[in-house]
Amino acid sequence: MMRNNTGGPQLTDNDAGVVRSAARAVGVQITVCSSILVLAVLVAAFAFVFANVSPSFWSAFGHHHETTIDVGASDILFGGTLIGIIAIALAGTISAMATHRAVRPLALALRAQRAFVSDASHELRTPLTVLDARLQLLQRGLAEDDPSVPIVASLRRDTKGLIAIVNDLLAAAELNGTSPAARNPVPVNPVVELAVDSMRLIAEAKSVTLTVFAPENLATYLPAGPMSRCLVALLDNALNFSPHDGTISVSLRADRGTVVLAVRDQGPGIQGVDPGRIFDRFVRSSTSIEGGGATGIGFGIGLSLVRDSVESIGGRAFVSDTSANGTEITLFLPKAYA
Repeated sequence: MMRNNTGGPQLTDNDAGVVRSAARAVGVQITVCSSILVLAVLVAAFAFVFANVSPSFWSAFGHHHETTIDVGASDILFGGTLIGIIAIALAGTISAMATHRAVRPLALALRAQRAFVSDASHELRTPLTVLDARLQLLQRGLAEDDPSVPIVASLRRDTKGLIAIVNDLLAAAELNGTSPAARNPVPVNPVVELAVDSMRLIAEAKSVTLTVFAPENLATYLPAGPMSRCLVALLDNALNFSPHDGTISVSLRADRGTVVLAVRDQGPGIQGVDPGRIFDRFVRSSTSIEGGGATGIGFGIGLSLVRDSVESIGGRAFVSDTSANGTEITLFLPKAYA
């Protein structure tokens, strides 16, 4: 892949050739299938007409320049309806077969891409973890007045950022490769409590209070690992936008057949970007308390993984409220029954 002058991706010659070849193959398949359908309709129409002509037609056929075929109106209606039904059924069958053949290369490419992301993430995570551990040892061995201290600290932050990216990529690959049919009911309350507890130290460092309201025990089909990552990502996002001495509330309740999990902060609200786009990859709001910066390309894909995780079990993630008084992000998860 290359980039053109506008910054967008541009296919290489090899990639463009593969795309053109696939497009030609799909075009040929559609043309052949359409031709088969048209021929089948014509054959059915002629067969119906010839089946309703009188025997005298065949004896007179070829002896006159013009030969009249007399078919009743009821026969035409019946035959037209029957041919239409057969044509629709045949069109559906042919379309399904052509679509299956057309998307097969795409499915193989997606499977190969997912396998590559998973393998690459596994291979990168170990050396990055070792690198972070060595930087930590180096950081501890430096004197406080050593001029290398801020450089080593920056290296550690960058390394942790890379580790977070690799973990997100690995989580996305594992999520896409998980079969929904293999999932069992998972209690939500223990996962929420552990996720909130894991973020309390970070919240205390910013003087932010975390509160949990979960009056009833609920269960869903999202595995504990992805569920915990979803809540941690929402809490991390809320902490980035929360002012000091603010409060982040986590609420859990049931609404008919749905588990409703909501995270609310007291930040300035989502600004500089459409609230519906915050779940898109690499999109950030421009009002973060920590770091700031303009809306644009970023490295985090946490909220995107939240949406992917929730939608993988038929749920929904959306911004339920955002204003100058804060933002609330809500997850609708299918409720599981014991």
